[in-house]
Amino acid sequence: MRSNPDAVDPGAAIGDFYDLAGMVPEEDRALLKGVREFLAEHVTPRVDDHWAHATYDLDFVPAIRELGITGMQYDGHGCPSHSSLTSGLVTMELSRVDPSFATLLGVHGGLAVGSIMLCGSEEQKAAWIPPMLRWDTIGAFGLTEPDVGSGVSRGLMTTARRDGDDWVIDGAKKWIGNATFADVIVIWGRDTGDDQVKGFLVEKGSQGLTTEKIEGKVALRSVQNALITLDGVRVPESHRLQNASSFRDTARVLRLTRAGVAWSSVGCAVGAYEAAREYAMEREQFGRPIAGFQLVQDLLSKMLANITASQALGARLAALQDDGSITDQQASLAKMYCTTRTRETVSWAREVMGGNGILLENKVARFLVDSEALYSYEGTREVNSLIVARSITGISAFV
Repeated sequence: MRSNPDAVDPGAAIGDFYDLAGMVPEEDRALLKGVREFLAEHVTPRVDDHWAHATYDLDFVPAIRELGITGMQYDGHGCPSHSSLTSGLVTMELSRVDPSFATLLGVHGGLAVGSIMLCGSEEQKAAWIPPMLRWDTIGAFGLTEPDVGSGVSRGLMTTARRDGDDWVIDGAKKWIGNATFADVIVIWGRDTGDDQVKGFLVEKGSQGLTTEKIEGKVALRSVQNALITLDGVRVPESHRLQNASSFRDTARVLRLTRAGVAWSSVGCAVGAYEAAREYAMEREQFGRPIAGFQLVQDLLSKMLANITASQALGARLAALQDDGSITDQQASLAKMYCTTRTRETVSWAREVMGGNGILLENKVARFLVDSEALYSYEGTREVNSLIVARSITGISAFV
């Protein structure tokens, strides 16, 4: 029996043309369904209002706690321990509705939890991870600085000085998501004793710690980014991440979360693609839907091709994560490629909508500007490109 060539492909309609969801176990597919239901109930109804007013609330905490997707890529101390592919698909689902929401969870459950899981002692993991998984303690990650972005490996200016049983931290951090309300911020500073980068758990309310919300953003507006000032902040030795002794350890965290940003950017592209497809099916010109026009169909096909190629790259990267062989340059290639393709895809989605594409109610405008933040954070395209090229040539072009 011949299939109908004009039938709508369900995978194409939801941006999963090669059925990546079919690669994970049935229980994980049920988890993805639960995530979609959670987003539809708790995030979608308020996403535009939060974006317009640069606000976010934490009313979702009880529901997200029940979902069990916080720290899902890690193993032990109560972490859900899902495959990297399932974790990536969940991140994609979050971002296809709201990249800001995906960032909020990524900072807390990826960067903050990940710093402790990968660089903390067993005692620190036991003390911090369970309450963070319950969202009783919310985390942030302080690496980027006002004058040092992607070059922090060599140019970190925040200092940490040992003073008896304490450390004294001085410096500033910028663009730190969640920092305005976080209970603990992982601060990375350069030890004045050995000139190596170390990590510290700085608790909310610490004397000398101030956080100021960054205003005027036009991307990821709902993320509460802060400028952090550390003026003689004292932290006990017990709050120093015991297994972080150089920037190589910081990079272990970034290696995994950089892959997460790649998945988040794919989700951003999927959200824009779905909105453009829906619009094209409903918008009529000359008595028929514009989805039947050749130029619109070409744009939709190119968008889906970008998405599918990025998903395939992400799936392979997830396999490398799970077998423990992932490298910095592989993570960098994924971040570089996926965010670049997303930038292209969301612009085509805006093109499908014409002038209506700049209206918030049509969703694409939000994805369009949010993609710009994803393109830059966790290492700019250029920095990730140089990391990849260094592995190609054996020659460093960094200065």
